[in-house]
Amino acid sequence: MDFGVTGKVGGYYLAEQYRKNTAASTGSGVSFAELAAAKAAEKGTVAGMSFKDMWQSRFPGAYYHVMDASNIPQGVWERNDFPFEKFFRNDVDESTMNWKPNGANPAMDSAGVQSRLHSIAGQKSIVVPPELEEKMKNDPALAQQVMAKVDGFIAANQVPGRVCSHLIVLDENGEIARFRASSHGGNITGPTEEEMRQFEAEQAAKKKRREEYARLNEESALRRRLMEQDVDERYYKSCITKKAVSAAAYEASGILK
Repeated sequence: MDFGVTGKVGGYYLAEQYRKNTAASTGSGVSFAELAAAKAAEKGTVAGMSFKDMWQSRFPGAYYHVMDASNIPQGVWERNDFPFEKFFRNDVDESTMNWKPNGANPAMDSAGVQSRLHSIAGQKSIVVPPELEEKMKNDPALAQQVMAKVDGFIAANQVPGRVCSHLIVLDENGEIARFRASSHGGNITGPTEEEMRQFEAEQAAKKKRREEYARLNEESALRRRLMEQDVDERYYKSCITKKAVSAAAYEASGILK
């Protein structure tokens, strides 16, 4: 059976598992940084590559579309009957962005959904808004930054031992606005109860550490404020004392009489 996740939250568990299981590997053998270095030697500079060149060099055969799909409602995007498979063709058109659901959301394990997921197994597709495309043409450094971000995201959403497909939609600033990731092959049915307990315990421990860090920061800031107040108070008292001493000296010398 093929499995899919959508959005940003859906891929978080997969990303955590990938980070633990494949810390020394990107899951695809060659990182974007390594590829860029090789292309730089070949072309003289990686700055000579467009974002599309970088994307399709990194993922040969990957689809590249210039259109704005970042405004597709999340609720529509996450439906199992959303025609996501159309982005894995060269002739996708604007009608896909205007798709509206009709009826109940089919189950992930339904024959129709499974057939569509199976049709895109192992494939990659990215959708780039025209505004971002123009920005990256004029700013090669931005194109490299966006490619590195996308490459890292795909690596984090690989599932070891499975064939994965990825559909990524960027917004005009180069951020990942929508995504679909699906894994194919094997008989994985999701994390076990023990893995989920461990994951939740780790997240709770991280939250506790963040709260403790925030508390220590707050205490440190309070100590600094008290110290500053103490310094100000001592300075004020010192000034008053100096004035009193000066006045007494003047009086003793007869200047103030």
